[in-house]
Amino acid sequence: MAHLHQRHLHHRHLSTDSAAIFSPTVARQAASAARDWSYVDAWLDSKFHNRPVPEFERNPDTLRALLALASLNETADEERASVARADAADALRELRKHDESTARNPSIREEFLAAIEDDLPRESRIALDGMAAMAVEAGIANAEPEDLGARIVTLQKSVHDAEQMKARVEVLGRHIAHDAQRMSEFLAALQGDDYKLPEDQAKRNLDLQRKVKALSAQIPELQERAASLASSVSSSHPTIDDVVREEKEYLAILSRKKQLDSQMASFEGLPSNTDMARSELDALRKQLRGLLLVVTLSSKDLLSARVL
Repeated sequence: MAHLHQRHLHHRHLSTDSAAIFSPTVARQAASAARDWSYVDAWLDSKFHNRPVPEFERNPDTLRALLALASLNETADEERASVARADAADALRELRKHDESTARNPSIREEFLAAIEDDLPRESRIALDGMAAMAVEAGIANAEPEDLGARIVTLQKSVHDAEQMKARVEVLGRHIAHDAQRMSEFLAALQGDDYKLPEDQAKRNLDLQRKVKALSAQIPELQERAASLASSVSSSHPTIDDVVREEKEYLAILSRKKQLDSQMASFEGLPSNTDMARSELDALRKQLRGLLLVVTLSSKDLLSARVL
């Protein structure tokens, strides 16, 4: 909520800046209002502690009312503090009077306790003083041995926990010191001569910048050349389907070639001249007919012989 108040004040200051430039009176009023709002916001935060401050309209009337309320509240707080101090002083005086009267007129109980304490042996008196001191340190009004023992155990546990925590912190501190030393060495190495820039680095940078500018100027020309090459050269690549289709076509052509080779094998003995090849083919055909006729006659003679 305080953040909202400050943001509102910021916007309010922005709205009045233009007027403050031309009017010193307005500037003084704005500064005074800002101080008053800062005082009111601090007072509201102190009253609401960690709770959010309720929203309200921030205007001059509200500011005057809150300033009056804060002034009255502080006056009441001062009066209440004065009354509390007076009451405390009266109570202290009464307590001192009671102690003085008790010291002058000890009661029977106190006389009895004093007599017992005087008759106690030295060891018992030391133990009683130790228990009393322990009760005072522990803040126990009516101390019992069981309560003091439990408090001792609790204190020992707290001491043990503190020692364990101290040991962990020491280990962590050693790790941090080791890492800090390592980082220091690494930083010293980075600041050494091995990582220093060469003396002519500035000249190299200028040369690189000139080369970059020159190459950048060549980029449009190279792009045009690449585009012309891309248009003249087919950039298509065969796909798997194209390869499969071409393989099938190749296998079909290969099968057809084998068929043609088998057909051409029967004409291997023929001469290369067409007329001579035709004449030789006719002669072979005549020989084939003669052989067929002989085979036919032989078959008939064999059949007749079997019939007879």
